[in-house]
Amino acid sequence: MASKRFGMLGLVFIMMVSMITACSGSAGKEAASGDSKEKVTFTYFNANAGKDINTNETRIGKILEDQTGVNWKLEHLVGDANTKIGTFIASNDYPDAIVPEGTIDKLLDAGAFIPLNDLIDKYGPNIKRVYGPYYNLMKAEDGNIYFLPLSAVVGDYLPAPNVEQGAFWVQRRVLKEAGYPKIKTFDEYLALIRNYAKKHADEGLTGYLSLTTQDKFFAFTNAPMHLAGYPNDGGTIIDMKSHQATDYGDEEITKRYLKALNQLNAEGLFDKSSFVDNYDQYLAKLTSGKVLGFFDYRWQVGQALNNLQEASKQSGNDDLEYVGLPVVYDQNIKDQYLDPPSFINNRGIGITVSAKDPVRMIKFFDNLLTDENQVLSHWGVKGETYDIDEKGRMYRTKEQIRQTTLDAFRESFGFKYFEYNWPRYGNGSSLPDGNSVSPGRQPEVARMSYTEGDQKLLKVYGVESFSQMFSAPDKRPWYPAWSIPIAQGSPAQLFQQKKGDLQRKYFPRLVLSAPEQFDAIWNEYTTEFNKLDVKAYEELITKEVTKKVDIADKK
Repeated sequence: MASKRFGMLGLVFIMMVSMITACSGSAGKEAASGDSKEKVTFTYFNANAGKDINTNETRIGKILEDQTGVNWKLEHLVGDANTKIGTFIASNDYPDAIVPEGTIDKLLDAGAFIPLNDLIDKYGPNIKRVYGPYYNLMKAEDGNIYFLPLSAVVGDYLPAPNVEQGAFWVQRRVLKEAGYPKIKTFDEYLALIRNYAKKHADEGLTGYLSLTTQDKFFAFTNAPMHLAGYPNDGGTIIDMKSHQATDYGDEEITKRYLKALNQLNAEGLFDKSSFVDNYDQYLAKLTSGKVLGFFDYRWQVGQALNNLQEASKQSGNDDLEYVGLPVVYDQNIKDQYLDPPSFINNRGIGITVSAKDPVRMIKFFDNLLTDENQVLSHWGVKGETYDIDEKGRMYRTKEQIRQTTLDAFRESFGFKYFEYNWPRYGNGSSLPDGNSVSPGRQPEVARMSYTEGDQKLLKVYGVESFSQMFSAPDKRPWYPAWSIPIAQGSPAQLFQQKKGDLQRKYFPRLVLSAPEQFDAIWNEYTTEFNKLDVKAYEELITKEVTKKVDIADKK
């Protein structure tokens, strides 16, 4: 009897061992293929300033962790991007994933990113769907894809109802006091500021402010390009017919802008601290309500503009809010501030050679690229941060709009971390049902977000949305030219570096000098500029722009 009982127990034991072994084998295969839901934390470095955080501390990040088991420890840039990336390269020890911004070429040259082709083929059906039309623009010379860009347009392209890009901004009280004039030229814009400042000379106002920090110097140097009627192609303007690229660093359009600022400075209307303030100080000055005008991109000053908007709602007075204007040099110039559909192929997120589990990471990226998770990362949670009407249109109530513009809420919910800097549907993308991926491009949200002051302003200028104050963008298949990869150490890259150093040296002098010294300093600057190999840069950009046009023509 005992032997039978022992035999039965032995059989049970063997069956249990077999089951455990089978489960272990299954779990092992699952883990090896990246399917395990066992929680894991990957490291992620973003070469932009920001708050370090674990994504599962946010609402969106926690939902994504529940789906995939993946949390990300986000680290943001402190100090200089080139120095930080150089430290990674020197040690050959990287975070699992990096969004390197303008330092991407250095990481590619160092072999820091792994090829993604095979991972995408095996584990990335959504990545293929989203990025497939852009593969030819994403591949390096060796045929590999090393990072996923952040701007692939999915679905029908939807233009933005509000200004998302560059503009010359002016306080509403300045327009109001002048009787809401239609401002087109730079001279008219500056006259508007001068007149208001003169009438309010005892209020401690700043006429014009600029952003010139090391990694955002483009906010200063890009203005002449826009004033001349070109979009943001970086440090170059592209002829619409010949596709010839011209660096405008020594062109009359740059001299004209700097000379205008020099005159403002002589009149005490330019903030001299523009050349020494850091980014936070710049934003604080805009939020103070003391700055009458500035040039910059909406996405770069969003925090300040949102803070002013919230203060306006509390006070019931929107005088200190800004309006973006499509200012150009002359009446006959057509403005081109609004972006045409674009694909930026030299910015993105890459998986590094130090990554612990690239399969798990690529699966997270692929999961992020479902329609549902793009809604989650942009719109949030239904019933909380958006709703859907009986026609299936997504919208936000006034309270939801207010809430989702607050910086603290955007951080805790996760919008601040997931709307950008990940594999994503690019700006202007739409869902299969026609809704916009971005709430900011949903007409229902734009209309609901307008205050009485907004509506009054729009009515005065005869438009239904703020972007209608700007000209529609012309078709530019290469746009933006600044996304063209330029190899580290190449003549074109060395030109860019030396030009940047030269302009950081001379532009403060040109603006802050006595007006009678301006021409002499400009001549000194252009003499040094013309010693640089600008031809190598212009030839490369022209060649690559022509390639992009040819690719577009073959589609």
